[in-house]
Amino acid sequence: MHIEKRKQGNNTKYYLSHSYRVGKKTRKIRNYLGLNLTDEEIGERREEAEKEIEQQIEARTDLLKFSLTKKEIEKLNEYDREIKIVHLDVEGWKVFTEKFVFNTNAIEGSQVTPDEVHDLLRNPEEKRNATNSDELEALNVARAVEFIHNTDEELSLELITKLHRLCFEGSKKFAGNLRDVEVVIRNSYGEVVHRGIPKEDIRSELEELSNWYRDNADELKPLVLAALIHNQFEFIHPFEDGNGRVGRLLLNYVLLRHGYPPINILFEDRGRYYHCLQKYSGEDKLEDTLEFLVEQYRKGLG
Repeated sequence: MHIEKRKQGNNTKYYLSHSYRVGKKTRKIRNYLGLNLTDEEIGERREEAEKEIEQQIEARTDLLKFSLTKKEIEKLNEYDREIKIVHLDVEGWKVFTEKFVFNTNAIEGSQVTPDEVHDLLRNPEEKRNATNSDELEALNVARAVEFIHNTDEELSLELITKLHRLCFEGSKKFAGNLRDVEVVIRNSYGEVVHRGIPKEDIRSELEELSNWYRDNADELKPLVLAALIHNQFEFIHPFEDGNGRVGRLLLNYVLLRHGYPPINILFEDRGRYYHCLQKYSGEDKLEDTLEFLVEQYRKGLG
């Protein structure tokens, strides 16, 4: 355990920090000691803080990338109360699919407009005439939405690669294949904001993700469960391209399996969406994602 200092204007905050391993992953716990402390005050507070950290470690539950206490998990589960459970009829599913296809593809740069998506999905002649990659991927993502709506398959490596293949068959040569290159994600300024995990670890990480889901599906509320699966998938970043679309399908796959309505993440809110992913990957914070998903539910189903 070691002391961390954080400057805040003219003040200094002091923390006792401890890193420990859970399986292959490193976890960190910080215990706040106080503001502008003397060495004597730090020494007085450290012993009690060490005991508290040891108790926290014993009481924590492993949640993929980080671990939380029972109380912290209960707090996350409270976001679930904000969800209004509705069930879509046949026409409702058609409308949702059109909106989801437009938004999830637009987030990744597709130029197909909402009206064009509508025509592609509802007009057989338009489907036959689809030729460019944006149009093909609109049709493909619609097939993937239908798949998660109807499938009884358990979450697995095979299901994840199937979703990628459904989305990109005919438009990307690596459809359905895990990446064999290293990837980084950059912001609009060209700065690296995240590095996908090493390529040699992808298969085992996705298998761990699937196993964790099966072991914890009854322990967490559906919104928390879906958010964790989605964010951890994006953290792994297993494909050379197309991770965003597959991740948003996985988000809805989990929600649907637990009787919740699907979420459509809006193109106009993509900046905040990316911010939530960065808070998760950089700071192990899930609250931002849960608040965002509740907001997206309200916009889509209100």
